[in-house]
Amino acid sequence: MKTPVKILIVAALAVVVGGAVALKNNKAATESHSVPPAAAASGPTEGLAAKAAPAADTSQPGPAATAKLPRMVDLGAGKCIPCKMMKPILDELKRDYAHRFITEFIDVWENPDAGKKYGIEMIPTQIFYDAEGKERFRHVGFYGKEDILGKWQELGVDISGKSPAAGE
Repeated sequence: MKTPVKILIVAALAVVVGGAVALKNNKAATESHSVPPAAAASGPTEGLAAKAAPAADTSQPGPAATAKLPRMVDLGAGKCIPCKMMKPILDELKRDYAHRFITEFIDVWENPDAGKKYGIEMIPTQIFYDAEGKERFRHVGFYGKEDILGKWQELGVDISGKSPAAGE
């Protein structure tokens, strides 16, 4: 066999092996964030959730943060225009529905590791988790208040009645 053919075979083999390794790493990364460490508020992953907590907005009221409630994580950035448009919606959801579900915001420009952990490709991305921490739905892009509330209803969360703290 001639030398150029041998070199071509070795190069092709190196590309195939490199591709296989890359696919394996990508699959492992995808599986590792199917239920991110911050997905559960209590239980065996509590220590991991505490490590991820600094990335989250901690302005959530105390009792709701410790209750076993479903959770929506919005991953975005403070300077992203659709993310800026969602900020008042997220603030209102935190205030008015804290007794029904937890609303969190993580700035992936300030905390790029969170974006990797949650498998974010575009912002904003909203991820809905049930009370056990299992991902139930993921949306990419601006998501209005009525759409978010409708998705919670579709997922079986009773959103009737606002928090008494909302003053209504």
